[in-house]
Parts: sequence; C-alpha cells; structure tokens
Amino acid sequence: MESHQSRCHTFIHQDMTITGAGPLIELFSDRMEITNPGQPLVQPDRFLDSPPRSRNESLAALMRRMRLCEEQGTGIDKVLAIVEMHQLPPPDFRVEAEAVRVVLYAPRRFSDMTLEERVRACYQHAALKWVSGQRMTNITLRERLGIEPQNAAQASGVIRQTIASGLIRAADPSRPRSGYVPLWA
Repeated sequence: MESHQSRCHTFIHQDMTITGAGPLIELFSDRMEITNPGQPLVQPDRFLDSPPRSRNESLAALMRRMRLCEEQGTGIDKVLAIVEMHQLPPPDFRVEAEAVRVVLYAPRRFSDMTLEERVRACYQHAALKWVSGQRMTNITLRERLGIEPQNAAQASGVIRQTIASGLIRAADPSRPRSGYVPLWA
C-alpha cells in the first residue's frame, strides 16, 4: 500500500476526540509500528472480514473523492496479501490502552518466527482464503510460510497449534482434507 494511502487510512480511523495524541509511524531496523488513537470499532482479529466502518465518515468520503482512498474496506486484505506474497511474518494488530497499534515486520524465515507468529500467520491465511472464497490447506500454508514440500509436517504442526488456539477449524470434520476455515466462518 502506498504511504499516502497509509496516512489517509490512519486519519480516517483515528478517534479525533482523544486529545494530546495523533497517529504515529515509527520505523525500526526490524519492523514498522503504526499507532492510532482510539479503541477499534471492530475486534482486531476480525479486521479482515468485517464490513467497513469509518470513524470519520466525512473525511473518508472526501479522501475517496480525492482518490486518496477507496472506502471499500479492503485495506487489511491488501496488506495481508502483500505480506503473504513476500512470505513476511504476519502483522500484529494490537489494542493498547486507548490506541490501536499495527506492527509490520521485516523479512524473516519460517524457522526464525515464534510459535505465536506462526499461529497468527496461519489464522490470517485461513481468514484471507475464506474472504476470497477459498479454503486454507496444508499446501497453501506451506506456500504462504515458505516451507518446502518435504517439510509438510511443519505446516501440519502449525495447523494443529492454530486449531488448539481456537482460531481455525476443519471446513468439514468428516473430510479431513477439505481444508480449514476461521472458527467464525
């Protein structure tokens, strides 16, 4: 996503009633953190699939007319698709005090990701597949995480951990190879 679009989305979703704080973009050697004042209107684990909601509708409409944003609610979809295409660690969407923080990580191999990151990547991949009318499989997760086919057991382990975390489930429990979907699907 282009940087001007990132800034526009940050303003559109900012809670303007919180004084003394504004959007903050911080760059580190291993990550970028975007912090925006205000509690989210949607739970972070549902950013991808929830209908679009603008905290500042007039500002969103103006920015859409200026072609700075699209106002269709596909920003997170696009971010996750780019992250997956480049096999990056999954973004971390956090609610901290009176703000939402998004952490985007620099490239790291699967072997260097934490268990929490692997589970988050699996959940986000399943959700991204679901919203695009598909199902996550061991093969699609291996491709997403850059796992070689001969190491399919690693992807199976991540899937088991993500199921145990209550984030995904088998699409059809009677057919184990039917793929996986988010728990809420």
